[in-house]
Amino acid sequence: MASKPGILTEWPWTPLGNLKYLVLAPWAIHATYSFLTKDGKERDVSHFLIFPFLLLRMLHNQLWISLSRHWTAKGNNRIVDKGIEFEQVDRERNWDDQIIFNGIIFYVGYFTLPGGKNMPLWRADGVVITMLLHMGPVEFLYYWLHRALHHHYLYSRYHSHHHSSIVTEPITSVIHPFAEHVAYFLLFAIPLLTLNFTRTGSIVAFVAYISYIDFMNNMGHCNFELVPKWLFSIFPFLKYLMYTPSFHSLHHTQFRTNYSLFMPFYDYMYGTADKSTDVLYEKSLTRPEESPDVVHLTHLTTPDSIYHIRLGFASLASKPYISKWYMRVILWPLTSAYMMLFWICSRTFVLERNQFNKLKSQTWVIPKYRIQYLLKWQNEPVNKLIEEAILDAEEKGVKVLSLGLLNQGEDLNVYGELYIRRNPKLKMKLVDGSSLAIAVLLNSIPKGTTQVLFKGKLSKVAYFTVLALCQKGIQVTCSLEEEYEKINMKLNAKLGGKLVLSKNYAHKIWLIGDGLSKEEQKKAPKGTLFIPFSHFPPKKIRKDCYYQTTPAMMSPKSFENIDSCENWLPRRVMSAWRVAGILHALEGWNVHECGHTMFDIEKIWEASLQHGFRPLMMPY
Repeated sequence: MASKPGILTEWPWTPLGNLKYLVLAPWAIHATYSFLTKDGKERDVSHFLIFPFLLLRMLHNQLWISLSRHWTAKGNNRIVDKGIEFEQVDRERNWDDQIIFNGIIFYVGYFTLPGGKNMPLWRADGVVITMLLHMGPVEFLYYWLHRALHHHYLYSRYHSHHHSSIVTEPITSVIHPFAEHVAYFLLFAIPLLTLNFTRTGSIVAFVAYISYIDFMNNMGHCNFELVPKWLFSIFPFLKYLMYTPSFHSLHHTQFRTNYSLFMPFYDYMYGTADKSTDVLYEKSLTRPEESPDVVHLTHLTTPDSIYHIRLGFASLASKPYISKWYMRVILWPLTSAYMMLFWICSRTFVLERNQFNKLKSQTWVIPKYRIQYLLKWQNEPVNKLIEEAILDAEEKGVKVLSLGLLNQGEDLNVYGELYIRRNPKLKMKLVDGSSLAIAVLLNSIPKGTTQVLFKGKLSKVAYFTVLALCQKGIQVTCSLEEEYEKINMKLNAKLGGKLVLSKNYAHKIWLIGDGLSKEEQKKAPKGTLFIPFSHFPPKKIRKDCYYQTTPAMMSPKSFENIDSCENWLPRRVMSAWRVAGILHALEGWNVHECGHTMFDIEKIWEASLQHGFRPLMMPY
């Protein structure tokens, strides 16, 4: 929002929320019905293609978002180092409003303008006219309109909304108040209306011009330099006819320079080109890929989780992950394509970068789903990918790598010990994060608790949590004889008689892991607090009970570039397994934390608090 919002700031359909797409429904339905019911001579392809073209524009923008976020996370060719935060993501959430607006204008133009119907596929003269009109009137008028928008009166009421994003993403290009979009469309309509009234328009000219605007807008705001130097070496004049991402980035950091739309010659003509343009271009173009200090290695969870990571849909990634049926139904063709792509081209990719004081961290993703980790015949290919990622991190000089979610498991790799045995000369330290997960669990149990009920699949975290509770004098009850016998067999001498077998479900504190059924949840008394010790949260079916998150901590405010949620966790909350790796790097602990050994639980808990990580508030 602008600092002093002017008139026509909000979009007309803002009150509709996510139902705003219904604004286009009557037009799209009418166009499709007409195309399907009329015979060949009466069909108008140009009318029918408006809606598919709008969808294609959305896909085009989304591809730019994903590419930009991946590239800037890797670090090579990045222009501005400062990251983005949730506030910017929320402000730029409605980037598709301008496409809806354009769609309405296109449909209205089709029915009202004399040359709007039955456009030919191609006309060379129309393409030439479009190019000349854009280079002349459109670029010239935009330059002076843009300078006017930087006058304090218009800037405070309109354009400051766009400049709230100093670090830009592709979609930043279309984040403007409604009134600004009206002005921009009037400019871009100059070539389109000229084609219409001169009857020189064509489908190709129309689609190509709008696509050119989208492409240049996205490219100019992507925050990484991708225009190759050889292009300007062969064609020096292109410097004045095509801007670069670094050229426009200076406009967002310096504000009073580089006003041009896509062609910088007016900035050079009127002396508003930033003097550091060429230096920043060279510097960004030659910037190498970033080498982090710590890497958190995670993986995809469900097929539709690809849309909820930060390379997917920004609006979904900025909220805790919840699988929704309509997403699965609507996007199943694309989801299937992604699954096939990951199956054929399995390669770990960089998801996120963060900065914490001087520590650089990245999150890498193994392109495997949770279900694949549960299949024994997938153990070898999964282990191969994890080991390749470990060796890649070692080569890049990473100090610590933490294993997230199911990348650590007893059956898969003995909680990471397998990779140390295979690579005994490994300088980088591997961390499974179990110690901090246990510390978080112990500090999540309300003070004064004397007994807890234990339910769920046994794991390293489960065994040592039970041990720590028993040593604190808290009685741990197992309802299943198999669980009781396994724990007793492994830890009998250290439990002090505090582990008991009972079918009593009256406990108000439940420690739960994978495998907790709905029927078992129903046996809990009202007001029960469920505390998960597993990587994955249980399905919440009791509205009269409380559910703690999986072991996690709130990140310090100085932890930069957090713009997405880690799976199902709230904003700015990190899993204990991820935080553990960061702490090992910060403290310089020169030890592996994996296998069946346990790091000092009290020591890592104290370190987490000293570095500003905080336990989450209780859900009751």
